[in-house]
Amino acid sequence: MTKDKKFFSIIISGVGGQGSITLTKIIAEAAMIEGYDVRTSELHGLSQRGGSVQTHIRFGDKVYSPLILSAEADLILGLEISETLRNAHFTNPKTNVLANEYQLFYLGSLKADQIVKRLKSLFKERLYLVPASEICEKELKKEVVSGIYLLSFALSKKLISLKPESVLKAISKVIPKKYLELNKKAFELAKK
Repeated sequence: MTKDKKFFSIIISGVGGQGSITLTKIIAEAAMIEGYDVRTSELHGLSQRGGSVQTHIRFGDKVYSPLILSAEADLILGLEISETLRNAHFTNPKTNVLANEYQLFYLGSLKADQIVKRLKSLFKERLYLVPASEICEKELKKEVVSGIYLLSFALSKKLISLKPESVLKAISKVIPKKYLELNKKAFELAKK
């Protein structure tokens, strides 16, 4: 957040089963821990079948609506590259874009290299492409925690105006106990 802007707006885009809703809950909880007013909204299609999922998170001094208008996002956090590109209309020249280099292929979709080329042409130095799914599968044997990995990466690059310790507290509150250690490992892995 800047002095002239009193709130921070994040779009999380992905497909069903990637944890978009869980990430939204974690970020919202962390913002509340820090004393911010928070609003969230979920927009999703066939989310349990790999369909498009988009969540909006806004936090700040006072937030009246959860919905982010075109060209109003501060951060696009893309859990899948096609969905990241699909949400490009929410960006402006100051928006950062963090995308997982993962693609759920479906009939008629662009190839991954075409999507990456388009993302690079749109966002240039504001684009962070991270093979989070690949890293989490290799290091933790669980690709499912790639969203937590991306969230930690975003914090380490100061793409989100929250404190890492607040996010860790939020992870402990939101994630069920049996998955907590795995998620904490993914969070720590991204710091390296």
